[in-house]
Amino acid sequence: MAKFVSLQQGIEEVLRDGDSVSMEGFTHLIPHAAGHEAIRQGRKRLTLIRMTPDLIYDQMIGMGCAEKLVFSWGGNPGVGSLHRLRDAIENGWPHRLELEEHSHAAMANAYEAGAANLPFAVFRGYKGVDLPKVNPNIRSVTCPYTGEVLATVPALRPDASVIHALRADREGNVMLEGIVGVQKEAVLAAKRSLVTVEEIVEDFGPRNANAVILPAWAVTAIAHVPGGAYPSYAHGYYKRANEFYIGWDKIARDRDSFLSWIKANVLEKGPDVFAQYARSQRQAAE
Repeated sequence: MAKFVSLQQGIEEVLRDGDSVSMEGFTHLIPHAAGHEAIRQGRKRLTLIRMTPDLIYDQMIGMGCAEKLVFSWGGNPGVGSLHRLRDAIENGWPHRLELEEHSHAAMANAYEAGAANLPFAVFRGYKGVDLPKVNPNIRSVTCPYTGEVLATVPALRPDASVIHALRADREGNVMLEGIVGVQKEAVLAAKRSLVTVEEIVEDFGPRNANAVILPAWAVTAIAHVPGGAYPSYAHGYYKRANEFYIGWDKIARDRDSFLSWIKANVLEKGPDVFAQYARSQRQAAE
């Protein structure tokens, strides 16, 4: 049953050294504040799982949190490369990073299989492509009913999943709406989960047709972290900070500028900076 905690307590209880961890969010609701807390707590030897690793995983990789990345696309959206990710792969800085690359379809199906407590996912895909040559976890099975050869990948069952959502009610149920990716499946597939939220409410009230409700029994911990998705966006709360994504390209290119930025903006600060951003966006909208 979900319990309400601070962000620091949530990461301490849910995410441990050596864990496989999924921090999902598709363009929208990316859990940046939680990733910063993992950096502050010095998490090490993590297997990072994410369909589209972008800035928060670039930061975690650059700070030596990860030993492996399971992914289906990696980059700074609309800008270019992730320079800390490239440095780890090409130069082993701060240390070597193992890669396991998939397609988006494979990752989505693998999360669904994990959420259903199945050992692997079966789907149509990976025909005429080269990924199976470099990823031995991509295999195939023959359908016993039709004889069709189908692709398979192991189920994703993270030790921990961390997501950002819009609201939680006081009973511990969580709501997402707007663009949603595989957050629901990532939480249901995980052994432990932390959800950071923009707001805690008495009742969710009217909601969009695509709203997703995670029941309290499926969530380990909830932390109230307004602005916790910045610089990505939270539907109805604040916009994507495009200028930050552009600026990150220069910051991350150089090891010293990266470490200086992390020291000033992560290690010496806490989740209050995210709340300040959320407040500034509300005031601007008014």
